[in-house]
Amino acid sequence: MVAITYRIDAFSFDGICQTIALSLCPLIGQADGIEPVCYSRNVDLGGNLIFQPATLIIDVVAIIMAAIMIYHIRSKYTAVVFLEMFLITGIIPTSSPVYPWFTAVHIGLISATFWCLLLNGFVGFQFAEDGTPLSLWSIRISSLLIFLLVGAISICTFKNIGPFSYSKPGALWTFYFIINGAAFLIYVVSQVVLVVNTLDDRWPLGDILFGTFFFVIGQVLMYIFSVFICDQVKHYVDGLFFGTICTLLAVMMVYKYWDSITKEDLEFSVGSKQNVWEVKELLGEDELAQNYGTQYNQQQQQQQPQQQQYGQQYQHYEQHPY
Repeated sequence: MVAITYRIDAFSFDGICQTIALSLCPLIGQADGIEPVCYSRNVDLGGNLIFQPATLIIDVVAIIMAAIMIYHIRSKYTAVVFLEMFLITGIIPTSSPVYPWFTAVHIGLISATFWCLLLNGFVGFQFAEDGTPLSLWSIRISSLLIFLLVGAISICTFKNIGPFSYSKPGALWTFYFIINGAAFLIYVVSQVVLVVNTLDDRWPLGDILFGTFFFVIGQVLMYIFSVFICDQVKHYVDGLFFGTICTLLAVMMVYKYWDSITKEDLEFSVGSKQNVWEVKELLGEDELAQNYGTQYNQQQQQQQPQQQQYGQQYQHYEQHPY
């Protein structure tokens, strides 16, 4: 059994990087980075060492699943998976001069993804109508600003530029854990409130809860049980492998939740259930038709006594013409 199981220090990656091999760990803490006490076995492929081979397989699966989801929702948010695959598996060596820049882009995209998720949660409250230029461009521009801000903080931390230092990465730690975690928590709470107060169907709550469960379990396996898992399975896999699987499942549940509250019948839709939004619109049309029918019946009832009166007068005239 290894000496350390897990350690999480506030505003420091030292304990975390000793537990799990994040993409930024070779760039912070000290000049040559921080190495985890237990990590997955390496594989020699054509003279190149491939780190985290099991995680590499899951990343490939994640890219395929992301491509399927992108095909259905016409969005473009797979860069995070590509960069994680290149950085963690050693396809881009840590000694390469471009490694810090790719890592900064990776961390910036992670924060931008959480920010985008948060704003998409607010769209349901109609701060701006979904699909309008205001809602789309507010999300795009603000996500781009978050990406640039976090990316700049990351590269300045790695390069010891200005007030930032790789030995004291407090600002980067704040964005990586506190702000991203707060965005995730606010998104989950807002969607629960939205479903409970707006929808008649409660099935989307299951998608939200399952997604939250997978994400939280993945973080726990990565940051708490990674060393224990690695030691027990003789370095074949570590917590990063299971954390990547759980993150993939969480993303799929977010997609399933989005699918369940929209009218389109997409790949993972439940074909036997009518969508809640569509049902509400149909109910509104039915009520409108009923109102028109009621008004028409009232008009017919008012016209019938007049017709009867005119008929009586006409009959009286025929009986007594003079």
